Amino acid sequence: MVGEERTGIVYIYSTYNNTVVHVTDMAGNTIIRVTGGNVTKYSRLKATPTVAMFAAKRAAEAAKEQGINSVYVRIKSKTGETTSGPGAHAAVKSLGKEGLHILNILDVTAIPRGGPKKKGGRRGRRV
Repeated sequence: MVGEERTGIVYIYSTYNNTVVHVTDMAGNTIIRVTGGNVTKYSRLKATPTVAMFAAKRAAEAAKEQGINSVYVRIKSKTGETTSGPGAHAAVKSLGKEGLHILNILDVTAIPRGGPKKKGGRRGRRV
């Protein structure tokens, strides 16, 4: 098994409230799913880069136990947000430091294209 390349996919969902690191194999079977809330006991720290780094480290260790040594990374944030949360960058860096070979990094955030009317009425003076 030495030298055998086994590939997986790491999904990182990062918002300003939490960070979720989800590792699957290429068929889509879940290997591990770690959130910021699993790592820290303080709710206010769930979205910080430090907690995201520890979550990614725990996920990378579980992936390596399953024999995965190279990954595709897919980063997602809330629909309509222009940037991902503060934990996304730290999580990707932590995956690389743990020895996983990163093959590709892709942003898969959904982009709204028109759609239904936004919630809330018009504000201010209407002439």
